[in-house]
Amino acid sequence: QVQLVESGGGLVQAGGSLRLSCAASGGTFSGYSLAWFRQAPGKEREYVSALSWSGGATYYAGSVKGRFTISRDNAKNTVYLQMNSLKPEDTAVYYCAAARIAYGLSFSSRYDIWGQGTQVTVSS
Repeated sequence: QVQLVESGGGLVQAGGSLRLSCAASGGTFSGYSLAWFRQAPGKEREYVSALSWSGGATYYAGSVKGRFTISRDNAKNTVYLQMNSLKPEDTAVYYCAAARIAYGLSFSSRYDIWGQGTQVTVSS
């Protein structure tokens, strides 16, 4: 069973950048669609970005489009989320998720493998 471990979170000033990583262990990402979600205090978990299992398509929530970039390195079994021009409203715990799915990539209920999360805090 694939397990996911996120890293790269931290404290950054508004306008700064962070790169989150999500590494797989116990297996590979081959055949999995991958996604990032986030959850701010007192709010529901929300979709951020997704990458199709084939690696050929990427998707973004409107709130991060143009600022965040999702990518994967199959050789390293790692998916990344490059976050630029960060805003205080980006503050949340960020989770990566994986599933063998081809549609509905923005729905958290579609994913059956989750990481433990990494905290991102953006100060104003």
